[in-house]
Amino acid sequence: MTMTPLAELRVGFVGAGFMARFHLQSLLGVRKLRVAGVFAPTPARRQAFADDANLMDLGPCRAFDSLEAMLASGEIDAIWLVTPNHVRLDAMRAIHAARRAGQTGVFAIACEKPLARTLAEAREMLRLAEDAGLIHGYLENQLFSTAVQRGHDIIWRRAVPNTGRPYIARAAEEHSGPHEPWFWNAGQQGGGVLSDMMCHSVEVARYLLTAPGETRDALRLRSANASVATLKWRRPAYAEKLRQSSGGAVDYVNRPAEDFARGMLTLEDPDGNEVVIEATTSWAYVGPGLRITLELLGPEYAMEYNSLGTGLKVFLSRAVSGRAGEDLVEKQNAEQGSMPVLEDEAGVYGYTLENRHFADCFRRREAPMETFRDGVAVVEMLMALYRSAELGRTVMLPDPALETYVPEAARRDQSTIAIGGTTGR
Repeated sequence: MTMTPLAELRVGFVGAGFMARFHLQSLLGVRKLRVAGVFAPTPARRQAFADDANLMDLGPCRAFDSLEAMLASGEIDAIWLVTPNHVRLDAMRAIHAARRAGQTGVFAIACEKPLARTLAEAREMLRLAEDAGLIHGYLENQLFSTAVQRGHDIIWRRAVPNTGRPYIARAAEEHSGPHEPWFWNAGQQGGGVLSDMMCHSVEVARYLLTAPGETRDALRLRSANASVATLKWRRPAYAEKLRQSSGGAVDYVNRPAEDFARGMLTLEDPDGNEVVIEATTSWAYVGPGLRITLELLGPEYAMEYNSLGTGLKVFLSRAVSGRAGEDLVEKQNAEQGSMPVLEDEAGVYGYTLENRHFADCFRRREAPMETFRDGVAVVEMLMALYRSAELGRTVMLPDPALETYVPEAARRDQSTIAIGGTTGR
């Protein structure tokens, strides 16, 4: 029997940091959704998030003292899980326990990228969601970028029927480094820039190579080859800058992670043809701000996108001065000169369409386009790339060693907690 869609989806946020703020801004463009609650460990941060949600007329939103209290409140239908990576699995266990005990009416969960730090953790996230009977979705915003959605539609509607499927997808994401200290700590985050940003690149590339209506696993992963390096942030001056800005929490002299990564994945399409994903990511790029570049190549066509190739630009001379900020573009590195401006970052980066899609699916109690299964597949690709970089050779898939693999930087980081295994080679 088909259930009547909910008139309104009541969402509870777990986490109130940088990513939660991006989602909150995007929800101004989503109908039939209310931000009803938020839990974060820091009282001031969760209250500020609730206050902002109310000021934006997205509430009424209540700040809860604990996750358990929010789950048991009867005021939440779906969870947006946007915590730091190292506490995500604990939050998932709490949600699972509440569902199994009949202590919550929450029936759906959306989790920010990456799903987990290791393949073992990712599989456990999926197991817990399915064992609790939750509808689950994997929040990968780049798939829902307006440019990606439009380009994907045109290529597959106009070009592919005439000349065949695409065979190369290139994706790159670069900026000058994360905001929060935990992103830099490999044990907490799961690695370095490969874990943090290549999760975007490999999945948006996989999406571009996939036909409309096809599941992402229509492409079968065959091999992974990668290299990583720490090019900038281990240099003494920059390592000291990190140490000071993090209050001593980040030590890139003794516990560095990679700030550059290059990866190539080979896959097989449903017709038996080899296709390739090329991805590069960097925390060592200093330009106007965050730069995303995408390409899709096929027998007689190409698609290109550069997030900094904006229609709106401003020029500010030396006479114009002001405090540093990110009001023009994310990860902004300058306040003078010729600057691209993203007039709607939440929309351009895909958060608005992503949350609109997830909210509509959850209201209808349907699985969204990206689920935890896709999140598991992404982590498997990342672990294969990390293992390739560590071994200095191509890794062939499937590879049973990935089930317990932990990236080298995460094993080396003294702050590492148990994350599914310790196998290196």
